[in-house]
Amino acid sequence: MKINQLIRLALILFAFSGIVACSSSSEEAVTSEVAETGESGVDATTRRAQELEEEARRRAAAAEERMVRSALATKVFYFDFDVAEFRPADRDVLTYHARDLASNPGKRIRLEGHADERGTREYNLALGERRGNAILNYLIVNGAARNQIETVSYGEEQPADRATTEAAYQRNRRVEIVD
Repeated sequence: MKINQLIRLALILFAFSGIVACSSSSEEAVTSEVAETGESGVDATTRRAQELEEEARRRAAAAEERMVRSALATKVFYFDFDVAEFRPADRDVLTYHARDLASNPGKRIRLEGHADERGTREYNLALGERRGNAILNYLIVNGAARNQIETVSYGEEQPADRATTEAAYQRNRRVEIVD
């Protein structure tokens, strides 16, 4: 029994001495690194904070770039029944389109307004035009030039979906941006 206790005590002391040895070597490594670079602990901490801040800026810029590409890939905007105002959820995407036009003065787009088949032909042409003009005005207010944008109304003439269901009507009530 005494031998078992002595063995346990020896193992505990051995493990403890290993921990102490490891902790002192890591402190020595930090001390030697600071001595080699000539930086104090505060300088090293400041430098690390700046590196982390720069990395955060790079990630934010990359995320912004992905968001811009995604927004500019969105080319179709849907409308509610008999309404010429675009949805509030589309504002951010349209703002990116306006900024893109403002930063590329040579770029030209066409806004194609559409309506579902309900209503007369003339009414649907006028509704498609009002929808296109709503987006046109928003783009201009947010930086695009008028001479970069053409509007065309097709009314009910070019449906995205020829079915006569509410879902099909929803897909037909739209404005498309064509480059």
